Amino acid sequence: MAKTPLESLSAVTTSTLRPRILSLVRVRLSSCRIRSASSMEDRKSMYKELGLFSVKKKIDDVIYRAEMIAPVAVELEEERRIKQEESLCRCNLWNSDITISNESLITLADAIKMVNDLKDVQHKAEEAKLITQLAQIDLVNHKLFEEAYNASLDVNRFLDYYEMSKLLTGPYDKEGACMTITAGLEGIASEMWTEKLMFMYTKWAENHSCNVTVLEKLPSDGYGIKSATIEFEKKYMYGYLSGERGIHKMINDSLDKSIVLETCSASIDVIPLFLENTVDLDIDDREIETCFPPSNSKTAVCIHHIPTKTTVQCSSERSQFANKTKALNRLKAKLVIMALDEGLHTSRNKHGAETRRYNLRPKKSVQDVRTGIVTPELYSVLNGNIEPFIRAHINLRRVRNVGYINHI
Repeated sequence: MAKTPLESLSAVTTSTLRPRILSLVRVRLSSCRIRSASSMEDRKSMYKELGLFSVKKKIDDVIYRAEMIAPVAVELEEERRIKQEESLCRCNLWNSDITISNESLITLADAIKMVNDLKDVQHKAEEAKLITQLAQIDLVNHKLFEEAYNASLDVNRFLDYYEMSKLLTGPYDKEGACMTITAGLEGIASEMWTEKLMFMYTKWAENHSCNVTVLEKLPSDGYGIKSATIEFEKKYMYGYLSGERGIHKMINDSLDKSIVLETCSASIDVIPLFLENTVDLDIDDREIETCFPPSNSKTAVCIHHIPTKTTVQCSSERSQFANKTKALNRLKAKLVIMALDEGLHTSRNKHGAETRRYNLRPKKSVQDVRTGIVTPELYSVLNGNIEPFIRAHINLRRVRNVGYINHI
């Protein structure tokens, strides 16, 4: 049967246009994919540029801070070094007391090291500044830009350390620190909380390039630990950590705060760890009692000071003699701090006073009882970011000590 002219035209049109239509659809789809891919690339590029801008802003802030502080600090420390050298030239070290001679040499070495460190900070800041300037005209890669950012972090960390060291002017603030964390009476919950605090302080020390050693750790019968003794072997650690003394509570309230579901605590004590000098204190043998408590270590020694009812213990060494020597040094350090606190009438945290509250519910937060500082960054704090609290304690202690001196 013959096709009508309309049917023939329809067949021809369909057979001719279908490939063209399909080709056009493919082209359209391909162009859509290209536009989509290019828009994704543009978006990634935009995010990358925003990230680089944020990083550059942080680097610029650190560079500005270094340019403001470092030159003045270098000048002051150079004057300190020159005065110390002149003082050593005027006196005869061979005829002087050995202790005085050692202190003079240590002071000079500290001044020289501080000058060198500050000059190194200036050099790092200048390098970071040059890299950020070259980055604006795309002459450096992102790897080098990342190195500049890491250098700025080192510069900022050292400037923080330098500024805080100038505020730490107490008799023993320059010493290392020995911290003892003891679980409260709430059972396994407190023992787990004690282990969490031990991690927090060791993490903080590692972030500050401090040599930290967990000397003694008494394990729990279940989870956690009953107590731990940690040594921080770096200058100014006692000045930094002395404000951490006291009771640290973890609180878990109900959603409407009407019921306290769980509270566990741990007590923290901090004494100086004398890195270069020994404690100048004589203790009458009749005022102490020595015993050998049962523990995992057969060489553990416990010393009780009868007049002050102070007890210290050591079990980290291999012999009872070494543990007794170390325990006696800890007792002396504890007694000199007790005498200092009583003499200055300071309100530094006593061993049994509440220091900080860590709230898990209904809102995660950390509240410092003495300074009033509150932060919602609970997990950040437990991960070792306790710098705001340490700074606040140092400033508070400095203000109160100045107030006491003015009152006198």
